Amino acid sequence: MHNPARFLLAPLALSLGLCGLSPASAQEPATPPAAPVIAPSETHIGLIYRPEPAPSSYDAEAVPEDEGVAGARMAVKDNNNTGRFTKQTYVLDEVALAGDKDGVGAARDLAGRGIRYLVVALPAAELLAIADALKGQGVTIFNIAAPDDRLRGADCRRGVFHVLPSRAMQTDALAQFFTLMRWRKMFLIVGPAETDRLYAEAFKNSARKFGLKINAEKPWTFGPLAKARGDTPTRSEAMVFTRGLDYDIAVVADEAGDWGDYVPFRTVDPRPVAGTQGLIATTWHPMLETWGAAQAQNRFRRQSGRLMRPLDYQAWAAVRSVGEAATQKKTADPAILAPYFADPAFSLPAYKGVSLSYRPWDHQLRQPIIVVQPKAMVSVAPEQGFTHQRTPLDTLGIDLPETTCKFPD
Repeated sequence: MHNPARFLLAPLALSLGLCGLSPASAQEPATPPAAPVIAPSETHIGLIYRPEPAPSSYDAEAVPEDEGVAGARMAVKDNNNTGRFTKQTYVLDEVALAGDKDGVGAARDLAGRGIRYLVVALPAAELLAIADALKGQGVTIFNIAAPDDRLRGADCRRGVFHVLPSRAMQTDALAQFFTLMRWRKMFLIVGPAETDRLYAEAFKNSARKFGLKINAEKPWTFGPLAKARGDTPTRSEAMVFTRGLDYDIAVVADEAGDWGDYVPFRTVDPRPVAGTQGLIATTWHPMLETWGAAQAQNRFRRQSGRLMRPLDYQAWAAVRSVGEAATQKKTADPAILAPYFADPAFSLPAYKGVSLSYRPWDHQLRQPIIVVQPKAMVSVAPEQGFTHQRTPLDTLGIDLPETTCKFPD
């Protein structure tokens, strides 16, 4: 194998001789190169994520290695298409955290390179740690993976904007649909994880908000039956678990997907199942084709070779928020865009039938939420008839009078 450096030695020696320098002097320690300088017209957007582990062999649906990343890449292309007219270019800086690698270090590195927009696909605790570590540095963070209501409440941060719906928004969307269908009696089944408890709490709040009644609530104690390779001795016990209850619909709280898919068609009485499995509320689904979404679905499939998933859409919306704000303000200056994201004048076209905007009181992205079953669209929230003095979108989630968010200085 040839060494490319060998071919540079002779020209280098000649140039040194012409300048009155010896090769020996050229070997003296040089000043370390400065960090790359980002051109004024070039906007870098950092993406920090932790790749999902390889799925078990019996999992029906594997998580793509580029989940979320593919959506951000498509958004950068979209930004650059519009940026041609404003002489702005966009670059995505991807950071995949291996194992237990700390996201704070990655965020500090990106911020140290002058990157002022970060898209973060990490749990709530890590997101907060990043936000606090970068406080006062003028960095805007887009949360695309943590639905925790506390991030929009007591633990809100001024520099953090939330693209995915909170748990309260997701459960409100389902509760509106149940109200429309006159399904008012709920059977709530809660898994053992802390995230399951948080989802169940959000649904209880939604039930109170929309006048639904939780007739029964039980913990799931039968293990991860949805991921079992076949029938187990606990199957009959799980069926008995639903006997003798008066309810219109079973609501499962299983964010990890360990057992929720086991419940449909195994209840003693024929009842639909919703919540984290069965009928779900989400940002995106392959069956969404209205409002120009079919064009986005096809474009994403051509670029990534697969269907767009909710995390892809959330990453796309985060990156597009930067591009759209820069287009509207005719600048990508972080000092101008950071406050503009929460300005009522900001709007994001996002294949949802209406332009989206961030709520100024908690920086949550207002958006319609689709209610879907695995193979079909069922409805879109907010449902018709649910009104609000500002926008029907504010019927989903925590409204201004109820917010506990007080941005720290």
